Amino acid sequence: MMKKLFLIGVLVFISYNMEAQQDAQYTQYMFNTISINPAYAGSRGALSILGLHRAQWVGLDGAPRTQTFSAHMPIEDSRIGLGLSFINDKLGPVSEQYINLDISYTIPVSEKGKLSFGAKAVANLHKVDLINNNNAFDTDDQLILNVNRFNPNFGAGVYYHTKKLYVGLSVPNFLTTKHIDGVTLYKAKERMNFYLISGYVFDISNKVKLKPSGLLKYVEGAPLQLDLSLNALYNDRFRLGLAYRWSAALSAMVGFQINQKLLIGYGYDWDTTGLGKFNSGSHEIFLRFELFHHKKDLISPRFF
Repeated sequence: MMKKLFLIGVLVFISYNMEAQQDAQYTQYMFNTISINPAYAGSRGALSILGLHRAQWVGLDGAPRTQTFSAHMPIEDSRIGLGLSFINDKLGPVSEQYINLDISYTIPVSEKGKLSFGAKAVANLHKVDLINNNNAFDTDDQLILNVNRFNPNFGAGVYYHTKKLYVGLSVPNFLTTKHIDGVTLYKAKERMNFYLISGYVFDISNKVKLKPSGLLKYVEGAPLQLDLSLNALYNDRFRLGLAYRWSAALSAMVGFQINQKLLIGYGYDWDTTGLGKFNSGSHEIFLRFELFHHKKDLISPRFF
């Protein structure tokens, strides 16, 4: 009986997080825009390759772990951008792998601004393995779940940017996916996620730039999520930032432009919810490598 009650608690925890969090969460979303908006593909004018690892709620058993790898670039002498990304997201006995293919088309709308339209094709593998992840339970227990499911999906986005301003609106997944159905204790749906992202770069001096940015996320059935951040760039190399996720976390970020091609960044979250009593925060690290076609593109590292 105790085993079943504990398992029910695990399932409720997983179900709550899948309903509330849905897509993988990033503190340094401003450097990983391709993960939420396909219209961003190729916008940096370079082959941009990013690897990211996030360990959320460290110290809490079954807490989320996310690995992301993405690459995107413009097609030379065209207005088309292409992107490919892989995301591995794990929460307790639930794991998901995503392969995303992005395509964008960009048109100049003014002397300074460009508007991009993007589409995303998604292949998702959803797995629940309570047998191998909870060895304390009997494998013949009817509550034990072992599910593998493949879900295709698609998304779209628009992205406007100048050298100082960017605004993007996107829906990475249009189809509502039922991951598990027909099980009394555990049902999960992946609903449409709406993202609005924006930022502006202020030149404070010849060496200092300041960029406030924000990410607004809406998912049906979950509270509105708002991320606000402020990043400073010194001498086009050293980055320092603070962020606040509304009613969820405070964050600190640091980054260093090792050279014109390589950027490394780290972020740490302090959980401000009741869950903060049971974990020591969240860690996120990324590495971005960029290969430009022409030296004239390397006037200064892009701040977004």
